[in-house]
Amino acid sequence: MAFTLSPPPHLLPPKTSRAGPSLFVCHSSSSSSRMGQQPRGSKLMEFPHLLDPHRDTMVSLLSAVESRLGSHLLPSSVPPDVEYYQNESGSSQGTLCVRSGIDSSPVDFILASWLHLEQPTGGGALDITNIAGYLKSSTDVPHFQFELVQCSPTYFILFLDLIPRRDTVRHPDYLKAFYEDTQLEACRQRLAQLPEVQPYFSSSLYFRGVVSPTGILVSIKCEEGGRERVEEIIREHIGPISNEVAGIWMDMCVGEGGGPGGEVREAERAELEKRDSFIKSKAIEMDLSSSLPKQFGQEVADRVLRVIRSVYKT
Repeated sequence: MAFTLSPPPHLLPPKTSRAGPSLFVCHSSSSSSRMGQQPRGSKLMEFPHLLDPHRDTMVSLLSAVESRLGSHLLPSSVPPDVEYYQNESGSSQGTLCVRSGIDSSPVDFILASWLHLEQPTGGGALDITNIAGYLKSSTDVPHFQFELVQCSPTYFILFLDLIPRRDTVRHPDYLKAFYEDTQLEACRQRLAQLPEVQPYFSSSLYFRGVVSPTGILVSIKCEEGGRERVEEIIREHIGPISNEVAGIWMDMCVGEGGGPGGEVREAERAELEKRDSFIKSKAIEMDLSSSLPKQFGQEVADRVLRVIRSVYKT
């Protein structure tokens, strides 16, 4: 689910077992540590199990975040044993990077991760990449969510959305400003035209209620073209569209391009904070509390969940 660190059942293909945490979002500090150790965040940027276009998409998105929002963000403070973690056998691995916004920034935090999850039944592995951007209650700009799941070399699931922070039925001006005027529907329609792309219907009705009217939740299945066609779709379509949506969101965040993104009155902030807090709490309750221990063991799960709860303030 969006906002989560793990691949929940409603984002998994049929007959695939539930997996562990898929956290995520922005580039961590690039300063090198002493004694020849790798820079912090280097594991995040390796993406060792991805197809080349998938890796290129992640690097492009994270580089854009660094370029556009880097001055708004503090270095990552995630502990090393949560920044990179694995199960006892080493068959499943995960990374987590979180960069909080400075006091004067509308950005609350950017979260990024990749997960490589070997399936216990011998059904291969899930490779999950995720980037999420959360904003403070000083603005009502939507949150950003990108998640691309490789279920097999020829089957992917994509979730790309700007998560509404107001009820779009009660606030039609919000719908117009952030979704109609920004032409996000055109991005969704371009991807939907590909014959290999089909709507993906989440089994969670709650999740369906959180997604925006222009949210992209699709499966990409290439039985005939195989891996070569999958790589082409990611390179020529998913990558450019994801970068376009991310660019629209970052324009909103920093008030560039003449887009929306005005300040929220003090009296309205409590309602925004309540909605944001509920979504974060629900994500942990529905997905992480049970899936993390199953994939990584209780000790590792507890370490990761402590960091997540601290960031989410739940």
